[in-house]
Amino acid sequence: MSPIEAIAILAAGLAAGTVNTIVGSGSLITFPTLLAFGYSPVLANVSNTVGLVPGSLSGAIGYRRELAGQRGRMIRLGLAAAIGGLSGALLLLALPATTFQRIVPILILGSVVLIAIQPRLSRAMGHRRVAGAEHTVPLVITLYLTGIYGGYFGAGQGVIMMALLGVFLPDDLQRLNGLKNFLAVLINGVAAVLFIFLSPIAWPAAILLAIGAIIGGQVGAIVGRRLPATALRVAIIVVGTVVGVRLLIG
Repeated sequence: MSPIEAIAILAAGLAAGTVNTIVGSGSLITFPTLLAFGYSPVLANVSNTVGLVPGSLSGAIGYRRELAGQRGRMIRLGLAAAIGGLSGALLLLALPATTFQRIVPILILGSVVLIAIQPRLSRAMGHRRVAGAEHTVPLVITLYLTGIYGGYFGAGQGVIMMALLGVFLPDDLQRLNGLKNFLAVLINGVAAVLFIFLSPIAWPAAILLAIGAIIGGQVGAIVGRRLPATALRVAIIVVGTVVGVRLLIG
C-alpha cells in the first residue's frame, strides 16, 4: 500500500465516521474509495464494514448523554437490529452482490420522504395512541429488515433508521439520533464479527478506516448534537436524497 493510498483511506474513514454519526451513509465515501484502489466489491464491502464499526462505537459513545433513559428501547430494538445485521451478513456471503441493487435506492428515497413528513405523521399517529405509547411491534419488524440491509451493504441505513424511529417513537430527534448510532453499532458489529471468521479481510485498509472513523465519530457527535432539530432533519434529507439518487442512476 502506497503512502497516498493509506492517506486517502484514512481520510475516507474520518469523513465516513463523521457523516455516519450525524446522518448515516458514510459507506458511500469509503466503499468507492476501496474500489478505486483495486479491491473487489465483496472484499471492499466486508473490509468496509469491519473498518467502520469502531467509528460507529465512537459516535455512540459521543452521544451517550442522549442515550440516557433509553435502556429499555436499546434492549428491545437492539436485539431486532442485531439479528437483522447477522441475517444480512449471511446473505452477503451467500447471494450475488447485485441482489438488492434495485430496491435500495427506493428504500432510501422513501425514508427521506418519511423524515420530511415525520412531524406531521407523528402528530397524526399520536392522536390514535395513549400519550407516551410507542409502536414497538412495527418498529421491531422494520428495524429487523433494516438490519438485514445494514449487514448486507448498509449505505443509507442511518437515514432509514432515523425515518423509522422518528415515525414510531415520540421523542426528540437528537435522542433518536443517539439511539440510531447505538443500533448501527449492533448491526455492523455482528456483521463484522461474522466476516472476520468467515471471509477474507483487507486488514491494512480496515485498520486505517477504523482509525479515521474513530476520530470522525467524535467529530460527528460534537457537530451533530449542536445542530437544531430542523437543521438535523434537513441534513438527513439532503444526504439521503443524494445517496438515493446516486444509487438509482448507478
